[in-house]
Amino acid sequence: MSDRLVDQALGLWGLSGTGAKLVARRENRVYRVDAPDGRRFALRLHRPDYRSDAELQSELDWLTALSCGGLRVPLPVASKEQRLLQQIDGTRISLLTWLDGAAMGRTGEPLDINDRTAVFASVGETMARMHALSDAWTPPAGFVRCAWDAEGLIGDEPLWGRFRENPQLTARQAAVIAEASERARADLQIRQSALDYGLIHADLVRENVLISNGAPQLIDFDDGGYGFRLFDIATTLLKNRGEPDYPELQAALLEGYRRVRPIDTRALPLFVLLRAFTYLGWIVPRMHEPGATERCGRFIENATVLSREYLGA
Repeated sequence: MSDRLVDQALGLWGLSGTGAKLVARRENRVYRVDAPDGRRFALRLHRPDYRSDAELQSELDWLTALSCGGLRVPLPVASKEQRLLQQIDGTRISLLTWLDGAAMGRTGEPLDINDRTAVFASVGETMARMHALSDAWTPPAGFVRCAWDAEGLIGDEPLWGRFRENPQLTARQAAVIAEASERARADLQIRQSALDYGLIHADLVRENVLISNGAPQLIDFDDGGYGFRLFDIATTLLKNRGEPDYPELQAALLEGYRRVRPIDTRALPLFVLLRAFTYLGWIVPRMHEPGATERCGRFIENATVLSREYLGA
């Protein structure tokens, strides 16, 4: 992405000439912007063709509502034209307030935080507040986000790709995952009408939870949409299953969540499995990236182990 485009983008918010440092290159390119007056922002240049204008505007409206409700999330900033979403030569752009804090951890590395159960309880409480605020909010006309429903998770065209067709699966692994996915599909059909469903973050992994003065802040709502609340919980738990105190971390997360709102967790193993399946599809178009082969191997191992556990339950 050219420096000229970044400066043009900043100009839309009256920040032309301000320094911008690339800090993330995932679905979007994210730059940290330090304004001369001491304010800090996150400039997002959105990945082409990943989200529609309506989806991006909806995400920004949702973030605004959550922030106004007291949740620690990035607050969208209106441009000089009083727009939250702008465009230059086909690149969609948004500006958010910058949140200080350290990521709770990094995927693939041992969790290194103090007061581990207290942190997980606080994350559970924050997640529940996000769900409660979302339920109390009336989205504006035209609000649209993706659906992590039964079709989006385990239908014929899942949101993150046909995970059963991951080319790195061995025949034995593919057979186990196919059997478990069919049982999971049937179980979800039976259970779904009784499950808590609404707006969810859908990607509350360690990197997307910033801890500041002991309090969690939630970032990167790019994959947020409508879904089962247990899917949010499962997403946070999945990458921590290898921790030696995982049972205590899970109990703390759920205890914190229930401080704010009730949740029936009898189907939680199902959603941990479904979350593991999603990564098998997500990695396929990214196999050209450095380290992707190793990541894919970990995803397959996790999904296979969870599939066997689910089938044996």
